[in-house]
Amino acid sequence: MVAYFERIWSGLPEFTPEHFERRRDFLIGALEPGARVLDVGCGAGWFAAALAEAGFAVAGVEVAHEPLRRARQRAPGVQFVVAGDGTLPFATGSFSAAWLGEVLEHVQDGLGLLEEVARVLVPGGTLVVSTPGHGPWLRLALGISRRRFERHFEPRSDHVRFFTRRTLELLLRAGGFEQIRIRARGGVLLATARAPG
Repeated sequence: MVAYFERIWSGLPEFTPEHFERRRDFLIGALEPGARVLDVGCGAGWFAAALAEAGFAVAGVEVAHEPLRRARQRAPGVQFVVAGDGTLPFATGSFSAAWLGEVLEHVQDGLGLLEEVARVLVPGGTLVVSTPGHGPWLRLALGISRRRFERHFEPRSDHVRFFTRRTLELLLRAGGFEQIRIRARGGVLLATARAPG
């Protein structure tokens, strides 16, 4: 898996994440002041840098080295760690919040990841998630257009999961999270939840 994502990242030019401002504002607005935040799947460090600039203590994890090289340039004072084996290299209860920004759709074992995130959160800690949404109009459009369907479900894509509000809620609940709130904005699902406490 690490080699797969290294190959993807080594071919990517520098880019701003999709819907960056909307997702950044949602993330920062969902956090308590002074929260210690784990950015899971931190990519090139855009959100970790924004969190650090906003005064949060933050650490980032990613499955490949190339995005972390970029992240360290973007946010030199932030701790970034490779975690490619399905476990997070932090002690239980190390963080008060975790951010999974456009991560769950890339993960084979979403439930395992959520259980590991819950482990490193304090009881009642905050989980903040964004993922592409598959609302009724998109599902209808995909159903009536073969070309759009095939482009959306391109077999070489790194997206392995496709969420509606309901399926995202089911996954978060199965991962042990509570007080789940999900809203859809511009094709993106934005969610908050609480770790078991």
